[in-house]
Amino acid sequence: MSTADRLVTLERHIIEGERNHPGATGEFSSLLHGLSLAAKLIWREVTKAGLVNILGKTDRMNISGDVVKKLDVFADETIYRAMDHLGHLCVMASEENEDLLHIPSHYPNGKYVLLYDPLDGSSNIDANATIGTIFSVYRRVSQEGPGTMADILQSGNQQVAAGYVLFGSSMMFVYTTGHGVHGFTLDPSVGEFLLSHENIRIPPKGTIYSVNEGNTNRWSAGMQRYVRWLKEEDAATGRPYSSRYIGSMVADVHRTMLYGGIYCYPGDTKNPRGKLRLMYENNPLAYVIEEAGGACSTGETRMLDLVPKSLHERYPMFIGSVEDVRIATEFVTGKRT
Repeated sequence: MSTADRLVTLERHIIEGERNHPGATGEFSSLLHGLSLAAKLIWREVTKAGLVNILGKTDRMNISGDVVKKLDVFADETIYRAMDHLGHLCVMASEENEDLLHIPSHYPNGKYVLLYDPLDGSSNIDANATIGTIFSVYRRVSQEGPGTMADILQSGNQQVAAGYVLFGSSMMFVYTTGHGVHGFTLDPSVGEFLLSHENIRIPPKGTIYSVNEGNTNRWSAGMQRYVRWLKEEDAATGRPYSSRYIGSMVADVHRTMLYGGIYCYPGDTKNPRGKLRLMYENNPLAYVIEEAGGACSTGETRMLDLVPKSLHERYPMFIGSVEDVRIATEFVTGKRT
């Protein structure tokens, strides 16, 4: 019987996945369940954000120099509180915090590591545009006790799970554990995530590109040539491409995965390494996209092969359909003119 013929909740999907691993202890399943609970709590506040004093800015900056929005703070604290006591994690790290987030001493330490961007696209909060939460899970590399920086600074190809939650016209939980990418939509009437997008596969080539063209004058010559090429008329190669840019990366990447094409955030003269954070944005989404049959590159290197040296490194990102990422990197590296 296919999943189309049965009612599959997120919890059921996780449990059935656990059955494929005879040695599983249930810790990993509980971890994912904790994340889904945190997502529901954030969604509750997102849906009423315009009615309470939660929109707008705080008086502090995050490590990346961005003014922290109030809803960002709520999301950051909610995820930490939902995950700190379960006994499955040894350490966490958040895009909003400069240092590691340790597990309180009165709770047990587990064998997994969690990294997260609590609210991606927060500059769009006040405009009621789609925003999201991104997460990434690793196995610890230290032997025991509290987690260390070495547990956090692992290359993206060591992830054991990654995904994101979209807060838009509906709420979606999308995740992979290395066995396909699956999307679940929240049915608010019963409070359950139901399987709505099974085994998502990105087309090998698309006709949509997504990039902030307001930065055009600061791009490299190769990047400028690439976008001009996308706009040229050529029926044989499916051009011109259509331009779609929401400004919330997680939403732009989600659309790219469903329809094909490419999302780009290149470096430029102002930000040579781009603005996206390797550990909290690039790596989790790269893992998801690759599991869906796509590709992700810095423009020169496969994203998941990078070994981070610090918590808040940034890298350019080209992510989407395999063929589109290949062509983009050829332009950026000067192999195509």
